[in-house]
Amino acid sequence: MADRKYGEPAPPTSERISGADWYGQELLRKEYSNTLFVDIDLTEVQSSGCVFNECTFRRARFNASIHKDSAFVNCTFVSCNFFDSKFLECKLLGSMFDDCQFHHMQVIGGDWGFVGLPGADLSRASLLGIRLREADLTGARCQGGTIRDTDLSGAWLHSADFSECDLRGSDLSSLEPENVQLKGAIITIDQTIIVAQALGFEVRVD
Repeated sequence: MADRKYGEPAPPTSERISGADWYGQELLRKEYSNTLFVDIDLTEVQSSGCVFNECTFRRARFNASIHKDSAFVNCTFVSCNFFDSKFLECKLLGSMFDDCQFHHMQVIGGDWGFVGLPGADLSRASLLGIRLREADLTGARCQGGTIRDTDLSGAWLHSADFSECDLRGSDLSSLEPENVQLKGAIITIDQTIIVAQALGFEVRVD
């Protein structure tokens, strides 16, 4: 399993739900704490106002699910599939993802600060207007993906691949151009100044 930032262990679980079929269910304001979910089917689930606190999901299927104003705080996701899922204004503060699939996942708004996504394949994911402050994106594969209007301040970006990634409007203050792949990345004029300064250029207006 990939390590959390600073080597912190995953929260322990005290309950277990295994093999549950929640296909297409509507979850309203449900709350779970320190629960281990194994091989659970969340396909086409719609959650609203739910709270999962320090839970672990192993081989869970989130395919085509929609989550609105829900929270997955300090959770752990191992070998989960998020194909075509949507997270709208959700909180995933401090959660960790290991060996998960994110093809066509859409995230719009919400707080994903301190999230662990080391080595994640986000090349077909779309992240719009979210907080990824101090997130671990070490070695993340974001080529061709979309990470727009996102707060990446303090994020770990070493060895991440942002080739041809749409980064317009995102905070690139933590970017070290010599340690990431940026060929073909899409940025704004204002962002080019930040990148140039990070490369050591002295930017002048005339």
